[in-house]
Amino acid sequence: MRATCRLAAKTLNMIAPHVQPGVTTDRLNDICHAFIIEHGAVPSPLNYRGFPKSICTSINQQVCHGIPGDRVLREGDIVNVDITTNLNGFHGDTSRTFAVGQIGTKAEKIMRVARECLDIGIAVVRPGAHLGDIGAAIEAHAKKNRCSVVREYCGHGIGREFHEEPAVLHFGIRGEGPVLRPGMIFTIEPMINLGRAAIKLLPDKWTVVTRDHTLSAQYEHTLLVAPHGVDVLTLDLEAEGVV
Repeated sequence: MRATCRLAAKTLNMIAPHVQPGVTTDRLNDICHAFIIEHGAVPSPLNYRGFPKSICTSINQQVCHGIPGDRVLREGDIVNVDITTNLNGFHGDTSRTFAVGQIGTKAEKIMRVARECLDIGIAVVRPGAHLGDIGAAIEAHAKKNRCSVVREYCGHGIGREFHEEPAVLHFGIRGEGPVLRPGMIFTIEPMINLGRAAIKLLPDKWTVVTRDHTLSAQYEHTLLVAPHGVDVLTLDLEAEGVV
């Protein structure tokens, strides 16, 4: 799990310089696909339940599961790039929202709040905590900033399968839900909307968008509940200057 998560993190950091005005999301997909294959893994999303590409690219009001294609990124866009790698039968999952060139104040806000929500959720993880503690902390911070949490999609257990139990909701009540135990591995991936939480599915049966057309942002890490607290498995330690 550490190896596949490290590769997912490296892929996300590798693609960062390519997220520029004028690039297509298909180009981002192809670069990531080649990088993952070159490192002895396969992209988990490709052909997963019929998904046609190797990564997800969700732009502006797109909440999640955007399909890469011929859309050209433009100055001022924000785009979430979601990477999952399958290395030797184990899956690692991470995502980040990128600014495309110079962005406006609303885009800056939703990116900041979404990243803070992820960090706040991670800070709650430790043995003896409840899954509901994570969601409660995330929801409280989003509401404090007058943003909303998408409820239809959540984090998930991950390992030999792309999606496993438990479901990790990004809203909830403290003290409720399963107790976290050392050895559990799951994702936290809050989808935060600048406007209302309501969403809809586009006709492609994958891309999810905000109903009120406001911006949405998301950040994701794969986490291990460790005896001392939490290990963030999808940190690229070299890029973070740790090793």
